[in-house]
Amino acid sequence: MNQTSLKTVEIKVFLPAKDFEISKRFYEEIGFTKRSEGGGVAYFCVDHCSFLLQDFYNQEMAENLMMHLLVEDVQAWHKILKNKNIEDKFQVKLTDPEEQPWKMIDFILSDPSGVLWRIGQNI
Repeated sequence: MNQTSLKTVEIKVFLPAKDFEISKRFYEEIGFTKRSEGGGVAYFCVDHCSFLLQDFYNQEMAENLMMHLLVEDVQAWHKILKNKNIEDKFQVKLTDPEEQPWKMIDFILSDPSGVLWRIGQNI
């Protein structure tokens, strides 16, 4: 097999949704665009980042899954989420941005199913 036949296009994760409708609203509210939906799977993206939200839930899996979204301006992302009152609207956790020892400023956002997102910027 030559290298030409090994080219890739994309890699995506399937995220679980305890309540598919609430999770779809959550992800649209925080800035992702729903590009398609069918068969219990919704395709979400923002810029060149994407994932598949599935109408499937396993608590242990959801609460042990962590996503990392690298952004150019972490303070702007945090401010938008705060201004949209995401915590109260969806009963989720949103921490303040914090400088990390791994040379990044990030904050934590949980989704309605318990999936943990670290949204960060390199420093």
